[in-house]
Amino acid sequence: MVPLVLIRHGPTDWNAAGRIQGHTDVPLSEAGRRAVRTWRLPTEIAEAVDDWDWLTSPLSRTLETAEILLPSAARASLRHEPALIEMYWGSWEGQALADIRRAGGTETIEAEARGLDFCPPGGESPRQVQTRLAPLFAALAARGRPVVAVTHKGVIRAVMARAAGWDMVGQAPAKLRYACAHRFALETGGTPRIERLNIPLRHTEASA
Repeated sequence: MVPLVLIRHGPTDWNAAGRIQGHTDVPLSEAGRRAVRTWRLPTEIAEAVDDWDWLTSPLSRTLETAEILLPSAARASLRHEPALIEMYWGSWEGQALADIRRAGGTETIEAEARGLDFCPPGGESPRQVQTRLAPLFAALAARGRPVVAVTHKGVIRAVMARAAGWDMVGQAPAKLRYACAHRFALETGGTPRIERLNIPLRHTEASA
């Protein structure tokens, strides 16, 4: 079993406005950068930096988060991984989900009720996110080194759903909280299993 720790990026202006980001490359906000400076990696990772591989989504909000959060010794080995990019929301990107729900009425509600097969217009579904992650997870499991990946909420939810056998219909196995790490284990072949969700990132006084 190979440890896999997933961390969501820090806040952006679009997060604050409730706008869907998806593949749109929105950087961290100034408030987001300040917030990430107060985060600390879990002790078992921070004390064994060289034993972990470090990945990010190719989007700048994850790279910025990683560069602030990671020890300097880990930054040189940081690698962009395309499979970790956020779920693509198609024509809905840049819009507020609340506005989309109001405009779409029952049709939008019915679409969201499809769970793993919910797909925004021109976008991708959570099931498709799971499919694009599968080869990466198989490769990581074969490599055998523990991994920390800075990624996105949609990706973490898709991994949790796969690990828990949740079809994304009805109540989630757990609410993914902000400023937390989520620890999974990859079985041979790359199937994820939940070890511990919502590990708080220690809050300390932000550095100048």
